[in-house]
Amino acid sequence: QIHFVESGGGLVQPGGSLRLSCAASGFTLGNYAIGWFRQAPGKERELVSCISNSDGTSSYADSVQGRFTITRDKAKNTVYLQMNSLKSEDTAVYYCRMDADYFRFCVIQTTAGLGDWGQGTQVTVSS
Repeated sequence: QIHFVESGGGLVQPGGSLRLSCAASGFTLGNYAIGWFRQAPGKERELVSCISNSDGTSSYADSVQGRFTITRDKAKNTVYLQMNSLKSEDTAVYYCRMDADYFRFCVIQTTAGLGDWGQGTQVTVSS
């Protein structure tokens, strides 16, 4: 019943930009923390960025700090991930997830969010 549709991925050159979208259905986006995850071939899945369900507090992995920005549009029930200065190591499938507890979901990462994993959107950074 809870669904995310990720979009916006594609092929981009190093140094380029993409904006990923996460359109939610089945719940009100503003009531939950939303996180972007990614998984590259042969690597473990990692949390890239989160935005809280309260005051809009956000967090970022060290590897993307200063390059990525997470935002939300409550009217469209959508969360975005603006990705600038892309590097080859950003290549991965990107997924969005949700949870009611920002601290456990995004900061200490003791939960992996609610619902099933979706299909994600592929980001490839290459010359």
